Amino acid sequence: MTEFFHSCTTNERKREIEELLNNFAQQAGAWRHCLFFLSSTRNEYVMMYSLTVFENLVNKMWIGLASQDKMEIRSCLPKLLLAQHKNVPYFIRNKLCKVIVDIGRQDWPMFYHDFFSNTLQLIQTPALAPLGLVLLKTTSEELACPREDLCVARKEELRKLLLEQVPTVLGLLTGILETYWDKHSVIASTPPPSPTSGESGLLGSLFQGSQYSKLLCQPMAALDNDGHQLCCLVLECLAHLFSWIPLSTSITPTLLASIFHFARFGCDLRTKAKTGPFISTSSNGSLNCGTGPPTSNGQGLNGQQSGSTKVDRARLGVLAMTCINELVSKNCVPMDFEEYLLRMFQQTFFLLQRLTRENNAHTVKGRLQELDESYLEKFTDFLRLFVSVHLRRIESSPQFPVVEFLALLFKYTFNQPTHEGYFACLDIWSVFLDFLTTKIKSRLADRESVLNRYKDALVLLLREVLNRIQFRYNQAQLEELDDEVLDDDQQTEWQRYLRQSLEVVAKVMELLPSHAFSTLFPVLQENLEVYLGLQQFIVTSSGSSRSLNITAENDCRRLHCSLRDLSSLLQAIGRLAEYFIGEVFAARFTDALAVVERLVEVTCYGSRTTLYDLETAVPSVLKPDLSDLLAQCAYSHWLAQFYSEVHSQNQSQFINLITSAVDAGSPLISAKVPEKLLLSACHLMVSITSTVRPVFLVNLPAVQNIFNSITTENQSHRLPQEAHILVCRSLSNMLLLTWPNLPDSEQQWHTRSSSHASLLAALTREYRDLRGTVNVTHRQPNLDNVKAVIQQTLPVLKDIVDSISSESTKSRQICYQSLQESVQVSLSLFPVFIQQADVTDEMLAFFLTLFQALRVQMGVAFTGQILQTFLSMFTREQLAASILHEGSAGCRVVQKFLKILQVVVQEPGQAFKPFLPSILSLCMEQVYPVVAERPSPDVKAEMFELLYQILHQNWRYFFKTSILTTVQKGAAEDTMENEPQFTATMQAFGQSFLQPDIHIFKQNLSYLESLNSKHKLYHRKLFRTSMLFHFINVLLQVLLHKSHDLLQEEIILAVYNMASVDFDAFYSVFMPQFLNGCHGVDSNQRGVLARNFKPEQDLPSFTQSVHRLVNDLRYYRLCNSSLPTGTIKL
Repeated sequence: MTEFFHSCTTNERKREIEELLNNFAQQAGAWRHCLFFLSSTRNEYVMMYSLTVFENLVNKMWIGLASQDKMEIRSCLPKLLLAQHKNVPYFIRNKLCKVIVDIGRQDWPMFYHDFFSNTLQLIQTPALAPLGLVLLKTTSEELACPREDLCVARKEELRKLLLEQVPTVLGLLTGILETYWDKHSVIASTPPPSPTSGESGLLGSLFQGSQYSKLLCQPMAALDNDGHQLCCLVLECLAHLFSWIPLSTSITPTLLASIFHFARFGCDLRTKAKTGPFISTSSNGSLNCGTGPPTSNGQGLNGQQSGSTKVDRARLGVLAMTCINELVSKNCVPMDFEEYLLRMFQQTFFLLQRLTRENNAHTVKGRLQELDESYLEKFTDFLRLFVSVHLRRIESSPQFPVVEFLALLFKYTFNQPTHEGYFACLDIWSVFLDFLTTKIKSRLADRESVLNRYKDALVLLLREVLNRIQFRYNQAQLEELDDEVLDDDQQTEWQRYLRQSLEVVAKVMELLPSHAFSTLFPVLQENLEVYLGLQQFIVTSSGSSRSLNITAENDCRRLHCSLRDLSSLLQAIGRLAEYFIGEVFAARFTDALAVVERLVEVTCYGSRTTLYDLETAVPSVLKPDLSDLLAQCAYSHWLAQFYSEVHSQNQSQFINLITSAVDAGSPLISAKVPEKLLLSACHLMVSITSTVRPVFLVNLPAVQNIFNSITTENQSHRLPQEAHILVCRSLSNMLLLTWPNLPDSEQQWHTRSSSHASLLAALTREYRDLRGTVNVTHRQPNLDNVKAVIQQTLPVLKDIVDSISSESTKSRQICYQSLQESVQVSLSLFPVFIQQADVTDEMLAFFLTLFQALRVQMGVAFTGQILQTFLSMFTREQLAASILHEGSAGCRVVQKFLKILQVVVQEPGQAFKPFLPSILSLCMEQVYPVVAERPSPDVKAEMFELLYQILHQNWRYFFKTSILTTVQKGAAEDTMENEPQFTATMQAFGQSFLQPDIHIFKQNLSYLESLNSKHKLYHRKLFRTSMLFHFINVLLQVLLHKSHDLLQEEIILAVYNMASVDFDAFYSVFMPQFLNGCHGVDSNQRGVLARNFKPEQDLPSFTQSVHRLVNDLRYYRLCNSSLPTGTIKL
């Protein structure tokens, strides 16, 4: 063993040794040698190896072992444990305990009746209690939630046996905790000062009539080292026991009180006692140093304390909180336990009070900073569980002061030492606000009284969260946040901080709209004054370069902070836009109008002064900020409602707002403007044209300028692609989208149609010129320029089509008329670029959008022509070449092609039915053979979705029978057409269940279930007679192999639905066939499995039977594979 683990041993030699050791372990009687090694050696490797031999023997070969040998092992190992447990390393001791517990798992109570009583006896013997607790915890882990190497009947028996022992066990553990607490409590001659001094009012209300208030105010116990270890073990045991025992009266008030005593260790700031003058700690945490009289045992009053350090004490606190959280996380609370729960919460709030108490020595934040991090995490977990699971139960109880609790939670939240801790607390507030919103919506009668109860707390919360996002109040913390690196959600640490804070602000806004607005708006105004006042500091030097005349470092920093705050507050105002529309539009009109006017004013000012162009003393001071533009986008729905409400009355106010906004935004749409700012201006244009849709927009001079610049732009002045697409979309929207509040006759379709045609003609000029220059037969080598034109134009056209896909028929007609020539050019260019996946990808993306949005406008004949072109171009070789490069553009091309076919087969009516045979053959004869054996899911998902859509939308292509005849004549009359294709499709589905990819498995299983619910797939004669049992067999095998365990529920439901087609046949024909085909079990075991699978027809019982079958079959195989050869089975 030493050679095996030596660093110089080669891998070859290690393999030889491993083989020798494995062979030794397989020999009958090897355990006797191991017993000798265990009692005679001190080498840890040998001991560990010997225990592994025993573990293997007990878990895999126990059935085949002679009963005499079993008896010997059952008596020798516990003796060995008692003799050696002090001298061996802890991991050897724990492993030996596990082997003994494994024997108990097999033999208790029938053959090993004193297994559990021995453990309890050890716990009651002071010197051996730690050993007993290790055995108890291992028993809880291995017997309450056993792995699958036991049959279900035995698992149920063990759980029942353990539950009978729970009251005794909990009684013993309570006894230990109480004894140690009482024994080590510091009994002072004078009563300790009250921990509630100065706050007695609050605690008084928390603990009215609670006998525990006195207990909890006792001074802390000071444990010696052994006591600390023992209490840790007890709490570990309790935490595991609580994870599986149901809440019941065996969890007594005394036990709960004891656990809470230990939870106090986490709130306690005392550090390790120093030698020399003893340090005693009064219960309010201040230190009294002195040389007090020694007690009778020769130690200072707190002498025992030197045994456990601050870290040890924190560990006790963490373990105690783990126990409490296990209990609180249970949602199912019996009636008789509710009172205990209330008591638990009272005790925890005593702890919360201690955590958030200020005194001369510590601020709250200082206290929290000194506490153990994991204790704080556990405590925050507790608060989250309490608010999310139990607040609805406790909130109305007169003995529980919710408002005071919120005050404590407030202090706890805003004194968190870390950002993560603060985030976690904000989450708790979010859950609370959701709870409150739901409650208020469901109780319309007394909503005011409910709101008034919590109003003060909400007001404080709003103010504090707003202060936390402002540099003005919280600069030190905010500067620590990173604003460069993106996380998995594509946001920086600063953006995440801001977003989570604004969500809380928005939730308060929903409950207290007018108050939230009156809090936020003045703060925004203050920051705006600074921003709008910058104009006076702009100086123009010779050579017309403009700079900001603010140079002092301190002023620069203050300006930077003020502008960052302005940006955050603008985002907050934007986030609140949704609370000004709908039914409350009229009531909150003036507030919203004030906001929008202010936003427009800011944009005009920013656009006029072009602050982004200024030179500044410190470069990042005027980081171009676009929050004003983005916030305006947020108010576009409000503007739309404004437009429709004031349509008939005074419009000048509205027209001025829109005109100013457009005038301010249009100068920013230029290639010279920084891209972030440019994109925001483009988004503002898009939201005005798509959401507000004013009639007069197209006539504004600013808009005319944008038209001219876009339609005449050349490559040198061209906007970046993303901005170019957005501007084209907004121009197209202006001409295509229906104007609100006007009848069809006043929509001016004729003039808008010709304007749209000329807009698109200008945008596609170069693209349409390609038709004559590119020849299909002579592939020109120099196609790069052509590629560039295609890749610039098609995304613009695709985006325009996309944006009108859900609009009126008229809009789509005009759009298609303007596009017609470009579509034909695209079709003629397609064959030229079939080998160049990146170009084909762009083309197919465009065609896919066309098919989705404009297939009716394109007409059947032309759509058919496009389809024909595609089907002829995608030969098997072409498909194989595209698909074989995983994740490549080639794969994306095939995926888009299959998506186009999905749109075609979903089209109702007969128009595209002639294409079904060729689409099916493309799928089954060309795509499927290429993807079937590849593990990669690329293309598979789209192909199976296409097959599903073919079956679902064109069921009559395979089954002619109408529902009526099926009902009248019974299901036997299925008239089947195109049977070979149907069978091949079903085989493809079946094949996919044999492959490892879980996403394809889940998708395809849901497709089969959907076809069954919509078309009774499982009941069809062909499926029932020749496929049903194959599918059930495959799904059961998947459960047995545990390869797709995440989908257990879905698989069992599908098996149930298939079996329920004919339960009699399932139980009398399929099950015997299935069990006879199962290898690795004997006929007797097959009989047991068959008897245990009860012929029930309801889903819960069926599910239970399937779980039992899978578990027991795996268990029998495990046992049988481990039996020595020649074993006689009874």
